[in-house]
Amino acid sequence: MTGLTALWLPILVSAILVFFASSLVHMLLPWHKTDYGKMPNEDAVRDALRPFAIPPGDYMLPRPSGPDDMKSAAIKEKVKAGPVMVVTVMPNGMMSMARNLGLWFVYCLAVSVCAAYIAGRALPAGVPYSRVFRLAGATAFIGYSMALWQMTIWYRRSVTMSLKATFDGLIFAAVTCAVFGWLWPH
Repeated sequence: MTGLTALWLPILVSAILVFFASSLVHMLLPWHKTDYGKMPNEDAVRDALRPFAIPPGDYMLPRPSGPDDMKSAAIKEKVKAGPVMVVTVMPNGMMSMARNLGLWFVYCLAVSVCAAYIAGRALPAGVPYSRVFRLAGATAFIGYSMALWQMTIWYRRSVTMSLKATFDGLIFAAVTCAVFGWLWPH
């Protein structure tokens, strides 16, 4: 067993390197440029929705009030007529990249702490690189990728988008486990 305090350096270095790797993935590589399509008649849709002043949040349309309402003829007709959507409304104005990047770094730290915790409970100091690589990598991959598929399963997010994000998670996991293998205490 290896304590978390002995793993502070791989935790910090892997989080920093994943943070920079994710920046490179999103700025230099083309595969995320098509993640979101442009809505047809975007200006008309925006103009139609603006008077409602919908507060930021997540919405389902149509939204049944409960299990009994899901069976009602009115909801069935609304679903049939469409549109059917799950929408996230964000605050007006430019998105704060500083806030998002800060939260992303905290998330990277959290995944690295989880990888350190699991690998540290299973492995003593001085184990071979490959054992650390395997355990820290599997944990990091789970942290960066597996929950993404819930959005595809339940909310019909594009399979392609989840596949691309899973591939990103594989890259981030590889960075994490390489750092843990390199900096594992001896």
